[in-house]
Amino acid sequence: MNILISNDDGIFAQGIRTLANTLVAAGHTVTVVCPDRERSATGHGLTLHKPIRVERVESVFHDPIQAWACSGTPSDCVKLALGTLLDQPPDIVCSGINHGSNLGTDILYSGTVSAAMEGVMEGIPSVAFSLASFSSQDFQPAANFAKTLLHHLSQHPLPHLMLLNVNIPAVRAADIAGVKITQQGIRRYTDLFEQRIDPRGKIYYWLAGEVLEEVDDPSFNPTVKLEGKHPEGLEVPLEIVETDVRAIQHRYITVTPLQFNLTSPSGLQTLQGWHTDWLTC
Repeated sequence: MNILISNDDGIFAQGIRTLANTLVAAGHTVTVVCPDRERSATGHGLTLHKPIRVERVESVFHDPIQAWACSGTPSDCVKLALGTLLDQPPDIVCSGINHGSNLGTDILYSGTVSAAMEGVMEGIPSVAFSLASFSSQDFQPAANFAKTLLHHLSQHPLPHLMLLNVNIPAVRAADIAGVKITQQGIRRYTDLFEQRIDPRGKIYYWLAGEVLEEVDDPSFNPTVKLEGKHPEGLEVPLEIVETDVRAIQHRYITVTPLQFNLTSPSGLQTLQGWHTDWLTC
């Protein structure tokens, strides 16, 4: 497969090196286009008011990987690669392996997920990979799973305009409980803005806070059931779909299908019952 890889941790991040080197060793053709520095939590931002610069990078990845470092956001990187740097579209876009999880509502801020989403918006199957730890440096189990998953996807392509968000627990491969197809959970943080003073005596703020993990929400309905058979080689129990936040806590690899269409089906059903003749300007 021809694979485009990006990330939001930057060109020198261990996660992207491990992923790219593992995939090229498996026989894939790999191209890397990613930010020249960390761009975490940039969401789907694009650079519009200043130029984007790109430089070839040597001696970071194994041969024959071609790599570029881009001054823009993760979404810029994928858009630039698809529009300019690549001679032909890749078979798949991969993002990561991110250092830290992208679970629940994290995906709304994630540069990792947004890079993969940019591929989906261009009609290319895409997968975002994250290691659920900020301290672990062992990305190899996650990269090995990525290799297995991409082999499966080469034989069983994803539906059109679908993105897979994959989170791998930061444990030894032997301690991974399995793989679960999950739905997006709810993850919230206790936001705290710490006030500081710079050397010129001016006040500035630094965003901090702690994750609350899964938050119960009466509007959230985790009762969607899987239909049909699970993919061969991926042991996915056909039962009530668990959330990604809860499954990762039990050492499961989580695979969550996403889409960029944010229209609410239940909202459409509700609003269809409105009498809109009173909604006049």
